[in-house]
Amino acid sequence: MKNLISATSVTKDVQAPDGSLLDILTGVDLVVGVGEAVALLGASGSGKSTLLGLLAGLDEPTEGEVMLLGSDLSGLGEDARARLRLGQVGFVFQSFQLLPGMTAFENIALPLKLSGATKPKQHAARLLKEVGLQERAGHLPRQLSGGEQQRVALARAFAGDPRILFADEPTGNLDPETGRQIIDLMFSLRDRCGTALVLVTHDEQLAGRCDRVYRLARGKLLSAN
Repeated sequence: MKNLISATSVTKDVQAPDGSLLDILTGVDLVVGVGEAVALLGASGSGKSTLLGLLAGLDEPTEGEVMLLGSDLSGLGEDARARLRLGQVGFVFQSFQLLPGMTAFENIALPLKLSGATKPKQHAARLLKEVGLQERAGHLPRQLSGGEQQRVALARAFAGDPRILFADEPTGNLDPETGRQIIDLMFSLRDRCGTALVLVTHDEQLAGRCDRVYRLARGKLLSAN
């Protein structure tokens, strides 16, 4: 498979409170190759997160086609899209989205168990060590700093050696130094796994690490490099 993701003439409209249609994205074309890192930049409200959701199959376009891992998402229902992502697609969010009642170790081990991985506990322990948190394995998210929570989120996202990682403002809630550490860790994990990255960010430093950078403006996707 040459491209892991392919979006063709993708448009997304939503209904405004007055009943009119609001254009969020218009005629977006984008491909993401194996192991490639792509950054999506743009002002708040420019449609970056909307595009990320469409590429990941979390939402459906009004018009156009999105191919993910060789499958046309328009032909798949919500459950089928979830099965397609399982074990092949990881997610990292600005708000971390760890399960609050589970420890750092359990947050990483759970998706491994759900995907049917062999020896999920050993794998989770190895990942915790890789992100430098083996001594925090038994801590709940509220007992961890923001940077530590994002490290757990990264370990969880990379737990299944995904082919694609979607990240929405992964450094948005972190101070600059912690953000830099998270960027370094993300790209280190990416290099080990050969994972393609699709990153929504305001962080120019993070975007500068990517192979290609795009900017969204008025619903249009423009190459920035």
